[in-house]
Amino acid sequence: MSTADLPKEQDLVEYRVDRILDEANTDTKIVVLIRQNDAHDTFPIWVGASEGNAIKLALDTMITPRPMSHDLVKSFAEHLNITIQRVVIADVKSSTYYALVHLSNKGFERAIDARPSDAIALALRAPCPIYVTQDVLKRRSTTNLDAWLAKLEAKDIGTPEVQET
Repeated sequence: MSTADLPKEQDLVEYRVDRILDEANTDTKIVVLIRQNDAHDTFPIWVGASEGNAIKLALDTMITPRPMSHDLVKSFAEHLNITIQRVVIADVKSSTYYALVHLSNKGFERAIDARPSDAIALALRAPCPIYVTQDVLKRRSTTNLDAWLAKLEAKDIGTPEVQET
């Protein structure tokens, strides 16, 4: 991605990881991001089970006996004096999100293509902010999203489902 194609700072909305939900029907995890200043704006991203577990480990600040892949990347960055500046969910194509990890070293900044799951796992370990572009937010589908997430979360924690009337 060229510098001209990178999202501009004013086009970014900051989010944070709120929780990880299990999607039992597909053996995937759902990473639920919430807007930094508005807990009512959720942004779910479906990820593989192992990717979701890597994010959950970082979210829970669990230390593993041996470094996980994202810990290794963070260690490389630290030893090479590279700063992980931010993560940006920058595009969506055919219902698949694309992310960029912004790195800086000696005054130069680079954006590296990444899967959102890897970018989020790295952001939690760095730590650094997570952003979603305005363009991605406009193109996401949010029809009945909050009700669906609440229903899924109720199943996840074993509480009775609340029926809408």
